[in-house]
Amino acid sequence: MALGVKRSKEGTQVLRFGFPKGSLEGMTAQLFERAGYQLQIPERSLYPSIDDPEIECVLIRAQEMARYVGQGVLDAGISGHDWITENQAHVRELCELRYAKTSFRPTRWVLAVPEDSPIRGAKDLEGKRIATECVGLVERWLAERGVKAQVEFSWGATEVKPPLLADAIVDVTETGSSLRANQLRVIDTVLESTPRFIANRDSHADAWKRRKMERLLLVLRGAIQAIDRVGLMMNVPRRCLGDVIALLPALGTPTVSNLADERWVAINTVVAERLVTDLVPKLAEAGARAIVEYPLNKILE
Repeated sequence: MALGVKRSKEGTQVLRFGFPKGSLEGMTAQLFERAGYQLQIPERSLYPSIDDPEIECVLIRAQEMARYVGQGVLDAGISGHDWITENQAHVRELCELRYAKTSFRPTRWVLAVPEDSPIRGAKDLEGKRIATECVGLVERWLAERGVKAQVEFSWGATEVKPPLLADAIVDVTETGSSLRANQLRVIDTVLESTPRFIANRDSHADAWKRRKMERLLLVLRGAIQAIDRVGLMMNVPRRCLGDVIALLPALGTPTVSNLADERWVAINTVVAERLVTDLVPKLAEAGARAIVEYPLNKILE
């Protein structure tokens, strides 16, 4: 259940928000700053400061986030889909937050065995020992396939346990380089995970808290939409307008405005940053002039 109404020193109601500690911490801090918040994370405190008196941040490991949100200790928070699944938390997932539009890779939990192992698939795990940090996730995955195996919790360095301490492991990876360095080969993917914005169900039913979450999500999603995108402004002879617009891979429809000189128009648009180097010379050749590239913090759709 959600806790009672909490208020700040200023007397405003407060949303208690779980800020993820660990691998998501740095990216989440950057996302909040791009969204317009001033955030400070002290080294020896569980309470990051944020310049919004209606939000109280609590620094919690992503592995525990869903449990505390589900219990109502926190109203909302950010955690990986993997840990939400592991905890089987009774929470409400409001949004997937892919922190980078083009370079983001989902976290993968993979089943891996020594390179010389005879294990080729899930069925070969019958009666075997598997080491992992996500015991519940792996046990449910095996049960879905009708396989009975001994699943043991690993406190870390899971990739070094085969073949002496385990026949197989289920571990998290992005590139697979650590697995290859330990002479392990991947035989299956158990789960792909991305960050999620989650809410306590009772908190989400509260009108004030739900509105606060929706406003927070609006600017966070806007910051994500702006990652890897830039704005372009330019002046274009009206006779060249069709040719210039045809070159623009715009987010939506470009804005075209009249100028004092009726022979010219101004265009304002948004494009992927990676396209700019190739695009700008083509725009100039098509007749665009005074081309200005500018950074974006948020795109609110």
